[in-house]
Amino acid sequence: MMLDSVDFAAIWLTFKLASLTTALLLLIGTPLAWWLARTRSPLKGPLGAVVALPLVLPPTVLGFYLLTAMGPHGPVGELTQSLGLGLLPFTFAGLVVGSVFYSMPFVVQPLQNAFEAIGERPLEVAATLRASPWDTFFSVVLPLARPGFVTASILGFAHTVGEFGVVLMIGGNIPGVTRTVSVQIFDHVEAMEYPQAHWLAGGMLVFSFCVLLALYSSRRVKPGLN
Repeated sequence: MMLDSVDFAAIWLTFKLASLTTALLLLIGTPLAWWLARTRSPLKGPLGAVVALPLVLPPTVLGFYLLTAMGPHGPVGELTQSLGLGLLPFTFAGLVVGSVFYSMPFVVQPLQNAFEAIGERPLEVAATLRASPWDTFFSVVLPLARPGFVTASILGFAHTVGEFGVVLMIGGNIPGVTRTVSVQIFDHVEAMEYPQAHWLAGGMLVFSFCVLLALYSSRRVKPGLN
């Protein structure tokens, strides 16, 4: 085995980051996706565009603005300092915040598509049975949208695992704190440690292929984010 304790620490940190980010995105993304799927507000377009920005925006640009916002003179940084939480950049918490923003469309869009595919009929039937909005959502919407939640969870987790630009901009390269697998591969290549880089890169390649194979073979999603 060509991997050492530093490599395994990066693997564990990446898994922890992806797991926490996916959980937070499901909590944040579910009501947001439901609103986007149901609203007729003129704000739907602009908000949907904001959610989708990470799909087209270079990761370094997103990372730069998040770093600025969370820095000592940024609005988020001033808020966290006033609350006694310190600064988020170059911490694991900062990585989580950046990952939530960067992976948001990979969770929100599949959920929005799943909610829109339900249609009006099941909701109207639930209303005629005098189900409350909460009962309708948990008893009707969530079961029908389960494939969307599976897709959103897998894509959100996998996308977070593969982050590099945002992670490097916000977290830097601190072993055991912000050094993820993608950053560790970069370090190995810079040090011309190609065997170690091959082990980590090959693992990422196999992981990515298995994720896509599981999604496509399930017939629950189409290529892309649908």
